[in-house]
This record gives sequence, C-alpha cells and structure tokens, in this order.
Amino acid sequence: MNTKETLNRFENLVRQYIRGLEPLTIEQLTRKPSDDEWSLGQMYLHLIQGTLYLHLRNIEACREQAAETGGTERKTEAGRLVFAQGSFPGIRIQVPATPEYTPAQPESKEQLVAGLNDVVRRMQEVEPALADMQESGTKAHPRFGDLNAVEWFQLVEMHYRHHLLQKARLEQFVGLSSLPGESSK
Repeated sequence: MNTKETLNRFENLVRQYIRGLEPLTIEQLTRKPSDDEWSLGQMYLHLIQGTLYLHLRNIEACREQAAETGGTERKTEAGRLVFAQGSFPGIRIQVPATPEYTPAQPESKEQLVAGLNDVVRRMQEVEPALADMQESGTKAHPRFGDLNAVEWFQLVEMHYRHHLLQKARLEQFVGLSSLPGESSK
C-alpha cells in the first residue's frame, strides 16, 4: 500500500472514531471496566498521544538519521509478520498500568475531537515528504525492531485499526452497542 492509500484509510478510520464520540457522555468516556483497564477516553488519548509523540517523532528521527548515516533494517520476527500481513495480530494486548504509559482521563469530548483532528492534520503534512524518505534511516520500535519513516507512517493506520475491537468492547461495556457479529437485543 502506498502512503496516499495509507493516509486515505487513516482519515476514514479517524472519521469513524469521531463519529463514535457523538453519542457518548463524558461519564461513559471515563468509565473503566476494571482498575487495570482503560476507559474509552483513555484509549482515544493513547491513540492521539502515540501518534503525536511516538510515531510522528520517529518519522522525523528517521529523516534526520538518513541525513547522517543512512539506514539499516533489523526487524524482529513480530515486525516482519506485522508488515507482511499489513496489520497487528487480532489478539488483545494488555500492558501493565504505569504512570508513564497509562493515559490520563480525557477532560472532554472536544479535547478528543481536537486531538484526532490534529493527528490527521499532522499526518497530511508529513505524507508528501515520505517520498523523499524512502531511503531514510530507521528508528527502533520496542516490539517490531527497526522501522523506516514509511513504516512508522503505516504503523499509525495499523494501530488505529487494531484498537477498533477494543473500542467496540468498551462501547458495549458503557451500553452503547454490541460487538461486531453480535446482535443487539
């Protein structure tokens, strides 16, 4: 998939996430299934913050590294598999709650919509520059190994797509909808 297609799919996903916010109250957005799970709002903030402060920063780091040294590619087996499939595995991933990793609760729906719109704007700004970064350096992902700028960009769309099941599960938890494939009664 080229970067324009990736961006188009990403923009469609973000529209889906924004539409999903419309019927929710702030109480629903901040309700957690358990102490060690995230609320819907925290999941949204995780996506926004991960894109702004990890993915997009690493795209820029790849560009800077390419100017200095050129890149190498040492992906892990998990990284090779994710990029071969074009998606994360369809499994639930839960990381231990830590102050550094666990997002705060959102202040409002407007905060989340603004954050999502900011992410789209930033992705739209960086996409044209990716053509010049085909030979970019790499930046290590903690699980997938060395990724170049284009792969970091593609990872954003995969990440948002991966969280759709969590979104559906949390929406069901707050009484909004049923999981895909289930009928609502």
